[in-house]
Amino acid sequence: MTAEDTFSRLDDDDYPAYTMGRAAEMLGTTQGFLRAIGEARLITPLRSEGGHRRYSRYQLRIAARARELVDHGTPIEAACRIVILEDQLEDARRINEQLRKDRLPGPEGDDA
Repeated sequence: MTAEDTFSRLDDDDYPAYTMGRAAEMLGTTQGFLRAIGEARLITPLRSEGGHRRYSRYQLRIAARARELVDHGTPIEAACRIVILEDQLEDARRINEQLRKDRLPGPEGDDA
């Protein structure tokens, strides 16, 4: 992999570019928090060849939302479940919107 390949992947939301230490620093939280949300299966970081956790920007956004809920008093397990449900709802809305756009009008030109 060339340096150009690496830099182009940094724009990829799913590319695991951040170490656990850097991710915790960016989120203003502890590495223990990241381990806890991993144990709750909110996010599953990829592992480097050396076994170190690596996080993507998408995972950091998910972790930040969980941290926001925990900071407001929500237990971590509940926060993780809420974030999972919010993410599923957003996916369903996106799919519904695409289906609406792709829907062809009926034989008489109506949408019924």
